[in-house]
Amino acid sequence: MAQRQRRTTPAKPRLTARDWADAALVAIGEGGLAAVAVEPLAVRLGTTKGSFYWHFANRDALIEAALDRWAERHTEDTISEVEAEPDVRRRIRLLFAEAIGSAAADPLEVALLATASDPRVTAALRRVTERRVAYVAGLFAQLGFPGPEARRRGLLAYTVYLGHAQLGHAVPSVLPGESDFGAYLDEALDVLMVR
Repeated sequence: MAQRQRRTTPAKPRLTARDWADAALVAIGEGGLAAVAVEPLAVRLGTTKGSFYWHFANRDALIEAALDRWAERHTEDTISEVEAEPDVRRRIRLLFAEAIGSAAADPLEVALLATASDPRVTAALRRVTERRVAYVAGLFAQLGFPGPEARRRGLLAYTVYLGHAQLGHAVPSVLPGESDFGAYLDEALDVLMVR
């Protein structure tokens, strides 16, 4: 008699706290903090609420983890990427091309700015903004600008980025198209890098 083979379905990979935080970031990008709800995220991830409670005590803990993940992915990982470029001028251009491209493709940054009145978001924005401005100021210092001037230019460059990100989602028609973006970025950065 032939033995029947059992059909087994492959086990679903175990979700990590990072998976939940990444899903929460997507939800924030789509609908702000209000979109971070356990049951819809569980459905999106193809799991149960039990998985959520395995990793997090409550929704606030998930929001904190998501904000930490945002800082990691959208700041520290980007900085690590551009640090591979040895030429500081090209590093600045690469940084802004990457940051602006990311902000254009993902509404997360704009959604976080829109919820800045939430104390958790305020704290994360402060921490990330200080890190980003300090990094860009360091790049301007490497170009030879004295400390206070490097900091001023770093802040100015960051506000250019934020303005571009906001316009890119609110009224993208006022910004240069893809074919003109490179020249636009070069001109903006040239103004910031001129001594």
